[in-house]
Amino acid sequence: MKIELTITGLSLVCGLGLVSPSLATDKSRIPPVETYQAMLSANKQPGWVQFRNYDGSQLVYFTALQTLHCRLSEIRYSINSKDLDQRFNLVKCNPQQPFSLPPDSGPEEILISLGLGEASMVAVQVVWEDGIESEISVYEPCQDVGDQSCAWPLE
Repeated sequence: MKIELTITGLSLVCGLGLVSPSLATDKSRIPPVETYQAMLSANKQPGWVQFRNYDGSQLVYFTALQTLHCRLSEIRYSINSKDLDQRFNLVKCNPQQPFSLPPDSGPEEILISLGLGEASMVAVQVVWEDGIESEISVYEPCQDVGDQSCAWPLE
C-alpha cells in the first residue's frame, strides 16, 4: 500500500512498510546455502554453541546456529554424550531478514538453561534444508572465564 500526497504541485509518495505475504515466504530472497555453510565453518572454532555460568545456572547458547535458521531443517544436540537425542527449535524464517530472529524472540529461542556445571560437554549437528547433515562437533565449557560465554572444541 502507498499513500500519495500532493501539496502545491509537489508529490510525496510514502510506503507504509506493509509486507506482501508472497515476499514474506519467498525463499529466493534468502542467500544461497553455501553462504550459510561458510558461516557454520567459520564458527566451528569459536563454537557452534557457547556456555555461560550466570545467576546460579549454566546457560548453553545456540545463537550462532540460530542465525542459520533459514537454511536449516534441524539442530540436533546432546548433553554429556554424542547421542544427538535432543532438538533445538528453529525460529520462523523471514526472507527479508534471513539472519535475524523475529522481534518477539525470547531467551528460549537462543539458549537452554541447566543446573550449574550440569553439562561437561555438548555435541551438536545441523541438518540443512535438503537433508544433508553436518559433521558432529563437540564442545566443553571454557575454564576461568568468569561469566563470559565461551566454548572449547573437543573435536
